[in-house]
Amino acid sequence: MIIYNVTTQIDPSVHDEWLAWMKTIHIPDVMKTGYFIENRMLKVLGEEADGNTYSIQYTCKTMNDFLEYESKAAPKFREEYNRRYKDKFVIFRTLLEVV
Repeated sequence: MIIYNVTTQIDPSVHDEWLAWMKTIHIPDVMKTGYFIENRMLKVLGEEADGNTYSIQYTCKTMNDFLEYESKAAPKFREEYNRRYKDKFVIFRTLLEVV
């Protein structure tokens, strides 16, 4: 199993709207692609976190599922994300393998 982890620090000025959009639109739309079998959203805690950092984790069965998502679906989602929240977020993505 592969976990696609997207960590996002979101600007306080758009935090509430972003959080609602993520929960009701973006994450459900990503899941509708069929590449992932589950997801979860976690808030990052600790002194280094400014209170607006989240980890969104999507689980897929195989690396091929992830690679297909990356090539076929991700560009559209990233374009929309950038259009909505330009200059209001810092994001980094990691891949994890369940062992």
